[in-house]
Amino acid sequence: MSRKTWIYIIFFALLFGGFYVFLYATIDTSKSKLPVLTNVHSFSFTRQDGKQISEKDVLGKVNVVEFFFSTCQGICPRLNHQMQKLSTHFKGQNNLLILSHTVDPTNDTVERLKNYSDSLGADINQWWFLTGEKKELYKSARENYLLDDPQNNSVNINEQFLHTQFFALVDAQGRVRGIYDGLKSDEIKKLYSDIEDLLKENK
Repeated sequence: MSRKTWIYIIFFALLFGGFYVFLYATIDTSKSKLPVLTNVHSFSFTRQDGKQISEKDVLGKVNVVEFFFSTCQGICPRLNHQMQKLSTHFKGQNNLLILSHTVDPTNDTVERLKNYSDSLGADINQWWFLTGEKKELYKSARENYLLDDPQNNSVNINEQFLHTQFFALVDAQGRVRGIYDGLKSDEIKKLYSDIEDLLKENK
């Protein structure tokens, strides 16, 4: 090839190389590509140690959220086994919380939730079991975390019973970024990966 051809090749190589360096430099790779599904609004529940918890106490931390009840003999033990594994995997990660809400607050008193959490070896620094008024718990599941169809209810709150196998993933800004089937291994694997992404985003 001629000298002129080589000059053109080098010129365009430098041009495209510079373009990709600029493109990479302007992309914030610390930001997760997970969509924002909704925002978590205000709430107030009681933790297994009797402390009142609100949305302000979880802001700044990534949250994994579930709804269960302690007397459940069906899917709940399987779901909380997944939470146990998740808690162990992310042990010592101060920017991650697990929020397990009861859907049966009449029976799941603070004392019962304390005993239940102890039976699972839950570290209260990372795994919270929450109870409160049934109406507010169900409202939070449906409106804050999108874990139940808002239309899937009757007129009387006492006739309703929410039972879901899905987990919600919330970022440090209080935004729901993902919903996962707690009974499917591929979705649990994705949950772990997405948690890692959000923890990096929070640094």
